Amino acid sequence: MNLNEHIAKLASPALPGIHLNLARMEALLAALGHPERDLPPVIHLAGTNGKGSTLSYLQRIYTQAGYRVHSYTSPHLVRYNERILLAGKEVTDHEFAAALDRVIALKKDHPVTEFEGLTAAAFLCFREVPADLLLLETGMGGRLDATNTVPEKMATILTTISYDHQEFLGDTLVKIAGEKAAIMRPGVPCISAPQQPEAAAVIRDYAEKISALLHWATPETLAHAPGLQGAHQRINAAVAAKTVAVLSSRFPVSEAQMKEGLAQAIWPARLQTLTHGTLVTAWGGRGAVVLDGGHNEGAAEALAEWISAQDRPVTMLLGLMARKDAATFLAWVAPVTARMIAVPIAHAPCHTPEALAAAAQHAGICEVIMAGLLQDAAGKIAQLPDAPAHLLIAGSLYLAGEVLKTHG
Repeated sequence: MNLNEHIAKLASPALPGIHLNLARMEALLAALGHPERDLPPVIHLAGTNGKGSTLSYLQRIYTQAGYRVHSYTSPHLVRYNERILLAGKEVTDHEFAAALDRVIALKKDHPVTEFEGLTAAAFLCFREVPADLLLLETGMGGRLDATNTVPEKMATILTTISYDHQEFLGDTLVKIAGEKAAIMRPGVPCISAPQQPEAAAVIRDYAEKISALLHWATPETLAHAPGLQGAHQRINAAVAAKTVAVLSSRFPVSEAQMKEGLAQAIWPARLQTLTHGTLVTAWGGRGAVVLDGGHNEGAAEALAEWISAQDRPVTMLLGLMARKDAATFLAWVAPVTARMIAVPIAHAPCHTPEALAAAAQHAGICEVIMAGLLQDAAGKIAQLPDAPAHLLIAGSLYLAGEVLKTHG
């Protein structure tokens, strides 16, 4: 049985969808011998945007300093193995399958969601391979996220908080921030990105309530340039740098190692410039082809800022999941987008090209083209007038994953 068959066996008949609840996960971990209690020192990250980028900065910095670093991220873009790095290397199919087998064997008495099962398997993998620290990213929220079963943490991180997953986390910034702030622990440092006033107040109050040690990152004082594109990456890099400074007595890092680590950071589908593939060929030499998986209001704001800073117009190839607010996303990007190509997302519930086109025109984008899947989009792109412009592929990590299968 290959890894995909193991994943399929875990997912069916797992609890469908998303069910935020720690009791199921705690019972499963107890049956597995509590791997969450036998992990390297944990840095736990929550937030709406920037978790993956911040984690990548930390991974590179600490690796540059000679430490062995585990990491857990989600979702993956092409392969499930991307989610688990063991001392900096992707988990092998054999290691992952062996851990999944243990979870699947308990499924009858301990039914869990796919994410909970994957997280339990990750904990088993982390326990087996020596490392100096573990960078642990929440899947959604924080308070009831499967990763929050880890009892002891060396530090927690709150990246930028904005609106997303309101059906699970609440419909106000105060509620969303409350869910994410709950990853903090008494007496443990928490490093936060600058936040909107409502979220900042919730974080301060929660930290004071449980006596967490709150530190605010200040991107204005960041001494080194981040390796990822976009002005928002200075915030993520500053959060990583502040975390390293707060933990310096336990994990020392030199200024040279910090500089090199920040510069080396790579995080796919975050304003990633593509160099090959059918879309790049179709676009020709008109400008850069850039891929970004941001899909919520905060990500749209960051994209609009990036587009505004470019030296030429931007054509956006856009696909959005059906549960995402297309009108809000387009309100940010439409004023700075010259043309849009609306596409569906393969094998996923998404906005139709017709619905996206109507929303884009309502938002003020005059030229909108509808396309089928990526091959059809490439054909339409090749027929566009040969004028200098950048192509930005945006709106969904699911779409980004499809692109990276042939463009990565």
